[in-house]
Amino acid sequence: MSSAPAWPTVAAEPKEDDRTEGRGEGGAEGSSERLRAAALRRVRDFLAADGGAVHELLCEISTHRAARYEIESTIATLDGALDEVAAHRPGRVPRLAAFMPSNVILYSYALYLLVPALYTDELVFRPSSRVKDQMRRLHGLLAERHRLPITLSGASQREFLREEVLPADVVVFTGAYRNAEQIRGQLSPGQLFLFLGSGVNPFVVAPGADVAQAARDAIAVRVLNTGQDCLGPDLFTVHESLLGPFVDALVGELKGLRYGPYSDPDADFGPIFYEDALEEATQFLARNRAGIVHGGHVDFRTRRLDPTVVVGEEVSPRTHVPEFFAPIFNVAGYRDQDALAATLTTGMFTERALGSSVYGDAPELVAALRRRTTVTVDTTLLSIDNGNAPFGGYGRMANYISDGQELRAEPVLISQAVAAHRPGAAR
Repeated sequence: MSSAPAWPTVAAEPKEDDRTEGRGEGGAEGSSERLRAAALRRVRDFLAADGGAVHELLCEISTHRAARYEIESTIATLDGALDEVAAHRPGRVPRLAAFMPSNVILYSYALYLLVPALYTDELVFRPSSRVKDQMRRLHGLLAERHRLPITLSGASQREFLREEVLPADVVVFTGAYRNAEQIRGQLSPGQLFLFLGSGVNPFVVAPGADVAQAARDAIAVRVLNTGQDCLGPDLFTVHESLLGPFVDALVGELKGLRYGPYSDPDADFGPIFYEDALEEATQFLARNRAGIVHGGHVDFRTRRLDPTVVVGEEVSPRTHVPEFFAPIFNVAGYRDQDALAATLTTGMFTERALGSSVYGDAPELVAALRRRTTVTVDTTLLSIDNGNAPFGGYGRMANYISDGQELRAEPVLISQAVAAHRPGAAR
C-alpha cells in the first residue's frame, strides 16, 4: 500500500464557498481537478488522523480488525488516486450511478465514488438495504469533508433504476449476477455497465507447499471479517499426500482463535451480521454434517458460527460449490494436477472465475488458472488487493464490462474501463 500521495501542489486551500463543486466548476478544467483532488485529500487525511468515528461505525457490521484493514485499504486507494487517473486518462463522465454492496462500505465508497469523482461531474448511489443506516451515516461523515457532488438516493430499487440509472452514462453494480443481468437488459447502447460480483476463488495446496504457512494463510483470508468477504475461498483443494497434514494444521490453528464482539480488538471472529448468510451456511453444514472434522457449532440466538472444517469428495466439473459468507473451510482432496486444472477451468468454475491461490510447485496449474483468473502463488488474494489496479477474472458471473453492444468478462477498474470502453471518453 502506498503511503506517499502524489497530490498536486496547491498554493492555498480552496475557500469554504468554493469547496462546493458547483462553484468550483466555473473556472478552468485544471482548477476543477485541483479542487477535487483537494477534496479527496481531506478525506484521506481525516481517515488517517481522526478515523475513530468511521472505525466505530464500521465495527457495527465488521470485526475490529477488518474495519482497520478497510480503513488502511481506503487510505492507500486515495493515495494512489491521482496516479491511477493520470495513467488511464478517462475523459469526463457527466453522470455515474452506483448500486453499493452490503459489505466493505468505506472501501467501496472510495472505489466507486471518490476516485471516479476526479473525472465525473455528478455521482449518485443507492446503499444496500441491509446497511442503509450505516451507509447514510458514513456518507454524512465523509461528505462533510469532501463536499463533492455525490448524492445518496433513498429511492426504491425500481425508482432508482428509472430516475438515476437509465439516464446515467456509467452504471456500477455490485451484487448478484442475476440482478445485474436484469438491470443490464434495460440499459441503452452506449451506457457503460460495470458488474462486480464474486468468485469461487479456489485455494490449492500442491506438492512442495509449506503446509503450516498455507494453513495460516487459509485462515487469514477465510476468517477475515468472520468470513464475510468476497475474497474468501469457497473451495480449498489439497493434494492427497498433504490432505491429512493440512487439515491437522488448519484445525490446530483454528483451535487458538478467539470469539468476541466486533468492537473487541483481540477477537479473531465474531457473530455473522447477515441473516441470509447464516441461514445458507447452516444449511450447508446440515447437508454435509458427515464431513465436519472441526467446528460446526451454531448459536442462532447470538448469530455465532464457529470456524468449521468440512472435508468432502474430490471436485469435478459438476460439483456445486456454494458461495460462503461465513468462516467455513470447504476442503477436498485431489490426485491429479491435470485433472484438477481441467475441472477448475470448466463449467461453473469458469463462469465464477475471479481469483485463485496456489501453494507449492504446480507451474502448469498456475498457467492454466491464469488464463481465467487473477492468481497468487504462495500468498493470498489479500496480498494483491489494490484499489488502483484492475481486479477480477474472466468469468461472466464474477465481473464484466458492457457497453450495450459488447460484453467483456475481464478484470475491472472504473477509470480504465471508462477510458477503454466508453466511446470518445479517453483523453
